[in-house]
Amino acid sequence: MERIWLKQYPPGVPADIEPTQYASLVDLLEESFTRFADRKAFICMDKSISYRDLDQMSVALAAYLQGRGLQRGARVALMMPNVLQYPVATAAVLRAGFAVVNVNPLYTPRELEHQLKDSGAEAIIVLENFAHTVEQVIAKTQVKHVIVASMGDLLGFKGVIVNLVVRRLKKMVPAWSLPGAVSFNDALSAGRGMTFSKPKLSPGDVAFLQYTGGTTGVSKGATLLHRNIVANVLQNDAWLQPALAAPPHVDQLMIVCALPLYHIFALTACYLLAVRAGGCNLLIPNPRDIAGFVKELAKYQVNSFPAVNTLYNGLMHHPDFKKLDFSKLKISNGGGMAVQRPVAEQWKAITGCFIAEGYGLSETSPTLTCNPATATEFSGTIGIPVPSTWISIRDDDGNEVPLGQSGEICAKGPQVMSGYWNKPEETAKVMTADGFFRTGDIGVMDEKGYTKIVDRKKDMILVSGFNVYPNEIEEVIATHPGVLECAVIGIPDSKSGEAVKAFVVKKDPNLTAEDVIKFCHEQLTGYKVPKHIEFRTDLPKTNVGKILRRQLRDEKKAEAA
Repeated sequence: MERIWLKQYPPGVPADIEPTQYASLVDLLEESFTRFADRKAFICMDKSISYRDLDQMSVALAAYLQGRGLQRGARVALMMPNVLQYPVATAAVLRAGFAVVNVNPLYTPRELEHQLKDSGAEAIIVLENFAHTVEQVIAKTQVKHVIVASMGDLLGFKGVIVNLVVRRLKKMVPAWSLPGAVSFNDALSAGRGMTFSKPKLSPGDVAFLQYTGGTTGVSKGATLLHRNIVANVLQNDAWLQPALAAPPHVDQLMIVCALPLYHIFALTACYLLAVRAGGCNLLIPNPRDIAGFVKELAKYQVNSFPAVNTLYNGLMHHPDFKKLDFSKLKISNGGGMAVQRPVAEQWKAITGCFIAEGYGLSETSPTLTCNPATATEFSGTIGIPVPSTWISIRDDDGNEVPLGQSGEICAKGPQVMSGYWNKPEETAKVMTADGFFRTGDIGVMDEKGYTKIVDRKKDMILVSGFNVYPNEIEEVIATHPGVLECAVIGIPDSKSGEAVKAFVVKKDPNLTAEDVIKFCHEQLTGYKVPKHIEFRTDLPKTNVGKILRRQLRDEKKAEAA
């Protein structure tokens, strides 16, 4: 298959990358720790840690974890927002020879229990704000070792004040009890006195289990090997070079990290990409606090700004955003959800920088395609395949369709996962006979190799860049004693791209929309909770009784039109 898109590559971007230059992601990290030892690596709440600090702390924590008796390849869960402990813990787990299981800290006990059990995690590092969730499920999992971090751990004297405010004033730490749990700083101290045994890692070792839903709605772990992540870091790095090399000159790359690091987009596009380049990540623990976020941005001259459409939009609606200095901003990468043209155009007008929209999935580490970082106009597409990547648009039988025709976007490249963790049947469903990964998205490729997403094969809903699976929500709603049956779809939403809507047939005539929403809040993370409830006397079904979500979606589209 000819790679027609290579003609669109900016000068200097190679057709292929060489992922074998590193035996593992740890080699890539350690090279940067040595090379950029004196540079700042991460900044959070005005406190910075250098590459040397990151090196020393991660070795100490790795030694501590090894001292717990975990065997090579053991899974360690990380359940934290964007705080300094996150990059330290990630590097520590990988250097110790273990695999990172990224966990959304806002998960409910039900969601957390599934992920810990499915991954077989034996240890967890959690911010104390979420320790009460761990407490509720730990007995049902294989987790034997718990390290509890607090917001102020690595903030020096300021940390004492931060912890006081978080615990006492804002009351953001619900009471918890986890006998045997060790504090993050105590684990670091203990590790400094222990011997670290450096494992010999290979490209085929598991680096991350990145959980994603599936067409079945049960969250599955995308098994990302060291070679998958290394490849995607190098692909992204090569892709951004033309924009980074353009004037004005920047001594050290400053990346805004407002996307959560437990999400694959931020993990690769912020953390690992910056480390590879000797850059600095500005960590934003709570991007929903737009006023606080704008205040943080005022302190630094940022060069790279990966975000989702909703975040770009939210920032631009803050009155002080226009006062910020964006003269050094070189790259704005949009991903996770579709970038809307009005948002891209307004962002360009305010910052002088175009949003280069890209596309990827947890299963692909994540980047598959992107618009050139040097683009001067908004294309309305997901761009072209990054180096060493093949995109093929195929029909239901797996045959490639002619250019300009729609079909399923299928992808092949070194960044594609090895499969779903312990789920060979699920893996087989998403791979073609010739080794392409089926994304479940329907797209059209033009004669230049640019692809546009036109629909989704699966029923997934995309809320502010997060995947939401109707099956999971339906399962929760169906357990409410007042519900007879239900169906869930996504409907357009000006703020989040899509919003969750539930259609409910009542068993209890007194059931209200508020009852359903409250019930969902108890068992689902906020972004999964239905925003709209519509009661019906019945739901459309096939002759075998399967509820027709597509018919409900089509009805809503017709009403909107």
